Amino acid sequence: MIEAEKRQIIALIKREVVTAIGCTEPIAVALCVAKATEILGTKPEKVNVLLSVNVLKNAMGVGIPGTGMIGLPIAVALGALIGKSEYQLEVLKDSTPAAVEEWKQFIEEKRIHISLKENIEEKLYIEVCCEAGKDKATAIIAGGHTSFIYIARNADVLLNKQSTESGEEQEQPVELTLRKVYDFALTAPLDEIRFILETARLNKAAAERSFEGNYGHGLGRMLRGTYEHKVMGGSVFSHILSYTSGACDARMAGAMIPVMSNSGSGNQGISATLPVLVYAEENGKSEEELIRALMMSHLTVIYIKQSLGRLSALCGCVVAAAGSSCGITWLMGGSYEQVAYAVQNMIANLTGMICDGAKPSCALKVTTGVSTAVLSAIMAMEDRCVTSVEGIIDEDVDQSIRNLTKIGSQGMNETDKLVLQIMTNKVEN
Repeated sequence: MIEAEKRQIIALIKREVVTAIGCTEPIAVALCVAKATEILGTKPEKVNVLLSVNVLKNAMGVGIPGTGMIGLPIAVALGALIGKSEYQLEVLKDSTPAAVEEWKQFIEEKRIHISLKENIEEKLYIEVCCEAGKDKATAIIAGGHTSFIYIARNADVLLNKQSTESGEEQEQPVELTLRKVYDFALTAPLDEIRFILETARLNKAAAERSFEGNYGHGLGRMLRGTYEHKVMGGSVFSHILSYTSGACDARMAGAMIPVMSNSGSGNQGISATLPVLVYAEENGKSEEELIRALMMSHLTVIYIKQSLGRLSALCGCVVAAAGSSCGITWLMGGSYEQVAYAVQNMIANLTGMICDGAKPSCALKVTTGVSTAVLSAIMAMEDRCVTSVEGIIDEDVDQSIRNLTKIGSQGMNETDKLVLQIMTNKVEN
């Protein structure tokens, strides 16, 4: 691998593995509102929000940090009142009890209107228009949770990446394969990838905070308690499940706890990190081994998400757990072939798990994903792999990944629509 490509990959990881507080869809909406408010220059009298189906689905049932409440109107109001766009996915970290009281009034005065953006193919799309008097400011995020493509104040267009004539050069994507991911993780200079340890520090701290509180469905805390010994046996496996689900419990409930996300998802970041970390710590692995295993896990997730897209009908835990299965397999002493086996086993098992929005019960799906990650790694170490005559698995692991992402990004589109229909009907009824 040439030096320029290594630098590209490191830059890619630093873009995709970032700190976030709260579920990234409502937080991205709050970020867009904060930006539009800043451009407007005053507190808005009215906020109109247009969202793609997938953003709306993922923002309906999740806790908003620092409020103890769920719902998009809260995120919108706080984005307008205390949000700072410079904080990116930590946009609401300055939230206070006083701000929470103010947003309640903001909502009661019916200043906020939220609806679907019609006839749009982009699955991650947020359009915000803030108005005060005769002035209005518009901000649009699309394609990525922090990717602004349009900003305007009245008739003055400050940013426009919608136009092909805007003069903006599109960043060339890094072309990855599983082999390239594996080779990079094992050969990159250690000092250049040591930053990945921050994922371990932040996400472990989030899990440990969750054990002290009562967040979401409390799955991590339950597994950490009596059941860990009575049912799970206090094993490395049970610790992987409790730490991963615990961190998810906290962030889905809206705890003001930062986590390290991956490809725009905190749960993906948690699932790519904690199984690898717990396995490494409890098996006495060195810091270098932990760094390289974490890098393999996170970069595998980024690679798969490149073709799946930011949001889809496929639950992100499938992708993230595939990454952690790679990292665990390598820590077990696995070769590249065995790491590839682990991915094949993951795809054969969990493909098709639906995403029905971000919510506290995501902790259950995350736990399903990482438990399958461990089982897939064990199978791989015994040179057991689902074969190409079975289902969607191909001889070539990269083709199997493309089969997975094609199902998630194309084949499940009707599922996505039906899921949203069911969810919105519940709200209306």
